[in-house]
Amino acid sequence: MADLEHVDSELRAIMRPFADRLEIVDDRAGYLSIETRHLQKNDKRLWFGGVEIKKRYVSYHLMPVYLNPGLLAELSPALRARMQGKSCFNFTTVDPALFGELEELTRRGYEDYRRSGYVGTEE
Repeated sequence: MADLEHVDSELRAIMRPFADRLEIVDDRAGYLSIETRHLQKNDKRLWFGGVEIKKRYVSYHLMPVYLNPGLLAELSPALRARMQGKSCFNFTTVDPALFGELEELTRRGYEDYRRSGYVGTEE
């Protein structure tokens, strides 16, 4: 479990700067979830992403890539291999190269949300 806690810590470090600009919904041991302030048609806030320790891996969820799959166009094969579904990346160890790429993808996702009007200029 200690290795997963380290992975969780590193992935939170990637997500956290964006979480501070948005709305932290849940931030407890093993689970971080953040949303925008943008209300969808169902009156629920649009999810940005989160980090969650599972039984055998840590999941990094990034909703902007679900809404705009074009963000994944330049994804490396190594990071693409970590994908589960359309917006989730799973890790069992810290990989600085992949985490750097994920950090850039998260930044581009945030900027895409901004351009789409999901994140205001004050955020």
